[in-house]
Amino acid sequence: MRLHLPEHSGTIHLKLENLQPIGSFKLRGALNALLQTPSEELQEGVVTASAGNMGQGVAWAARELGVPCAVVVPEHAPETKLAAIERLGARVVKVPYDRWWEAIATSSFPEVPGIFVHPVQDDRVMAGNGTIGLEILDDLPEVEAVLVPFGGGGLSVGIASAVKALRPEAKVYAVEPETGAPLTAALELGEPRAVKYETSFVDGSGAPALLPAMWPLAQGALDGAFSVSLDETAAAVRLLAERARVVAEGAGGLALAAALAGRAGSGTVVCIVSGGNIDSWKLAKILAGETP
Repeated sequence: MRLHLPEHSGTIHLKLENLQPIGSFKLRGALNALLQTPSEELQEGVVTASAGNMGQGVAWAARELGVPCAVVVPEHAPETKLAAIERLGARVVKVPYDRWWEAIATSSFPEVPGIFVHPVQDDRVMAGNGTIGLEILDDLPEVEAVLVPFGGGGLSVGIASAVKALRPEAKVYAVEPETGAPLTAALELGEPRAVKYETSFVDGSGAPALLPAMWPLAQGALDGAFSVSLDETAAAVRLLAERARVVAEGAGGLALAAALAGRAGSGTVVCIVSGGNIDSWKLAKILAGETP
């Protein structure tokens, strides 16, 4: 979808992953991971750790395959996403943020039986995400830059790997919220460091640190990273709703926020709208001109 913005000198296109059946790109990687797992390994079910969207993706795929699913979520996860996970038939397991992050860092949650599907550092998940890059090039073979929200890195690395394989001259950038931008800091310093992290309405992106396995992949695949403020992100979500009639969650507005700030230049830019699962009260505050 092309977004007409007279105040922006370039050409901005939107890749609307918020229109997926679960309202997020996560369905691609989750379904690919489960379809490539031998059926005997799925008998006890599947487990993932997610702020909400990967949980929906794994729950949707598990329901299609007829296997049990449990989703470990942080206590601050949006109710909109938790309700959607439960509607898909999965069990929600709420834990403190530190315990949730530990599950992601260790790729395990032994308290619940089942095979663990990592939301980020799983080759099958990243390959599924990479189909977004292939679709972008099908529609816009002349694309000059792609802006991708960065949570753990599976989306940006997957897209960059696909785009670079077919159009090496295209630039792919990650975008993080200022409230937790470990990749931006790592690229500036030349090595990963823990950063100050604050929870925010951008619940699908931002973290206190990079996953160790993702640092070399992100460093090799991406052309850079940007961080944007919560106010800039809220303004992008508002613009998407008012001008494009697109409902985006916080992380879904990051790429456009960076594009509007001129971070990707003035050429043909694609912004990944990664998801649209936002609590109604948060969207209402944003549309009223506030930042939740």
